Amino acid sequence: MYNFDVEMPSSVGDAVSALSREDAQALGGGQTLIPTLKQRLASPSVLVSLSGIAEMKGVCTGDDGQLCIGGSTTHATVATDAASKYPGLADLASHIGDPAVRNRGTIGGSLANNDPSACYPAAALGSGATIVTNTRSIAADDYFQGMFTTALEEGEIITEVRFPIPQASNYQKFLQPASRFALVGVFVAKFADGVRVAVTGASNDGVFRWSEAEAALSSNFSADALDGMTVSGDDMINDLHGTGAYRAHLVGVMTKRAVAAAA
Repeated sequence: MYNFDVEMPSSVGDAVSALSREDAQALGGGQTLIPTLKQRLASPSVLVSLSGIAEMKGVCTGDDGQLCIGGSTTHATVATDAASKYPGLADLASHIGDPAVRNRGTIGGSLANNDPSACYPAAALGSGATIVTNTRSIAADDYFQGMFTTALEEGEIITEVRFPIPQASNYQKFLQPASRFALVGVFVAKFADGVRVAVTGASNDGVFRWSEAEAALSSNFSADALDGMTVSGDDMINDLHGTGAYRAHLVGVMTKRAVAAAA
């Protein structure tokens, strides 16, 4: 590690002001940033902790019926407090990492980092969520822009994530046992106007929607509707944990499992 300053703002306004300092970096739960600092892959001169901002914590239901989750809400809190409102999302949160990760990591930090194998991006994209920042609201379809890339601008903070609540949903993750990230994860959400299917862990472009599966499932919400359907392995991640073709195969398998569990 190396020397750096730490700011502990108590409001979003103070956090935005602190992030305007040269080489400042926002710190959520630190589950990605702290290891990055230890490996000297990043060297901010100021860390701005968002953990003390009360207005960015908690789970509630908005006036429009959507589930509203503060950006600094931990995975463990989502797992418990969202269980009665959005069980598919709560179940996803309950299987992120291990207890230490779930009690420190935050939904805002995960979405801001947009790791290509993280779970929350699949939930946000699969739900058609809205990512709310200190300056604007961003639809999930516009927010995710590639591996580790989002629509966030310099100094912008995720203050809240708003989830429409589907009629049925489920997340299936083929676990990479060393990291507990998704080798392939699929989130399926059935709404009155159609089905959304989001895939994480598989593509070199990060989380994506499987539109062909969405069309088939919107007509017939059953695992049988996906018989014979596949995704191309050409642009899938190819590493020591699995080939692109293997990941492409898993996308179909995990989607069927998610549909069967949701239905």
